Amino acid sequence: MTFGLSLAPQHRVYAGFAIYSFAMGNIFPRLPDIKHAMGIEDGTLGLSLIGTPIGTLTALTLATPILERVGFRRALLVLVPLVAAAYAIAVHAPGPVALFLMLFPVGLMIGSIEIMLNVEADRTEFLLKRRIMNRAHSFWSMGFFGAGLFGAALGHLGMSPQLHLALVVPIVVISMALFLGGYEPAPSRFAGNGDKAPRLARPTLPILVLVAVTLSAMLLEGASIDWSAIYMRTVFDSGPFVAGFTVALFAFSQATTRFFADSFVDRHSPSGVARVLLASMAAGVLLVFLSPAPFLSMLGFALLGIGSSALFPLAISAAAQRTDRPAAINVAALSQISFVAFLLGPPLLGFVSDHWGIRSAFAIGIPLIALSLLTAGSLGRRAASEKAVVPAGEAPDPKQKKILAEAGEA
Repeated sequence: MTFGLSLAPQHRVYAGFAIYSFAMGNIFPRLPDIKHAMGIEDGTLGLSLIGTPIGTLTALTLATPILERVGFRRALLVLVPLVAAAYAIAVHAPGPVALFLMLFPVGLMIGSIEIMLNVEADRTEFLLKRRIMNRAHSFWSMGFFGAGLFGAALGHLGMSPQLHLALVVPIVVISMALFLGGYEPAPSRFAGNGDKAPRLARPTLPILVLVAVTLSAMLLEGASIDWSAIYMRTVFDSGPFVAGFTVALFAFSQATTRFFADSFVDRHSPSGVARVLLASMAAGVLLVFLSPAPFLSMLGFALLGIGSSALFPLAISAAAQRTDRPAAINVAALSQISFVAFLLGPPLLGFVSDHWGIRSAFAIGIPLIALSLLTAGSLGRRAASEKAVVPAGEAPDPKQKKILAEAGEA
C-alpha cells in the first residue's frame, strides 16, 4: 500500500535528493554557534566533523548488499528522517569527542542514502532514455539552499541550534510521507547481469586522470559547505543571517548551474564545459582569498558554487563510457577516491585555518584547479548530443517507451 502524492519517476528522484539535502544541510549554518558554544578552534572542530566522512566512506564501501536485502523503499523512507533526528541529537554533544562519536552514525546513514538515490537516478535515467543526473543533483543543491536560508533565519532570530535541528525532524518526516510515500524502486539497469563492482575498485591510470579533474571541485564544494559560514563570522564578524545566507548562496548558484548543465553538455564538449566551470572556480577562490569586503566574498562563494557544480557528474559519465572494463567498476573506483577528497579534505582544512588563517584554507584549491585544467581533456571532446542515447544494438523496449510517455518532460 502506498500513500502520498502521485509523481512521475524522475520527480520522485528529484524530491528524494532535495529532502535528503535539507535533512543534512541545516547543521552547517549553525557550525559557528556550535564552535563558539564548545570554545574550540577550527582544527578541533574539523577533527570532530571527520566523524561524518568516516561513517560515509564506511557505508559507501560496505552498505550496498545490506540495502539490497532490506529494500531501497524501506531503507530510504526510514533513513532520511533518521538523518535529521541524528543531527538533532548530535548538536547536544558537550564536547568535540562526543560530537565526533555522534556524527559517525550520521555518516553511515548519509553514505547509504547516497548509494540509493544515485542508483535510483541512474536507473530512472536509463528507463527514460534521457539525462536527469545533473538535474537530480541540482535538487540536492536546492534542498541545501533551503536549509541554508532556514538556518540563517532561525539563527538571526536567536534560536538555539538544538531547537532549530529539532524542528527539522517533523518537516522531513512530513515531506517524505508526502513526496516519497508512493516511491517504488526502478528496475535494475542490467537485468540478469550477475557482475558486481568490487567493494574496493582498483583505479587504472585513466581513472586516476579523471580523479585529478574532480579533486578541486570535490575539495572546494566540501570546504564551502563546511567553512563558508565560519569564514564570514571569522573574517568579517558577520551576523548569523549573513553567515547562513552565504551557505545558501553557494548552494543556490550550484543548484541553478546543475539544473541547466545537461543542456550545455548536450550542445558543447564535456571538456569545454569543464574548463569554463574551472575558470569560474578559480575566480571564486581568488575572491575568497583576497576579498576586502563581505559582498565580494559572497560573490566568490557564488562562483565556487557554479564552478563545482557539474565536474563530478561529467567525470562519472566519462568513467562509465570507458570500454577497458565494466562501467560499474570504473565508476566505483572514481567515486571512492573522489569522495575521500570531498569528505575528508574539508575537515582537515581546519588545521590550515588554525596555522595560516581561514583564507589560506581556501587558497589550497588554487593548485588543484590548475591540475584539473591540465587533465580536463580526459572528459571528452565530442558534444554529448553527438553520442547515441541508447547503447548500440539496443532499443527501448515497450515498457521503457511507456514510462517515457508517462514521465513527460522534467
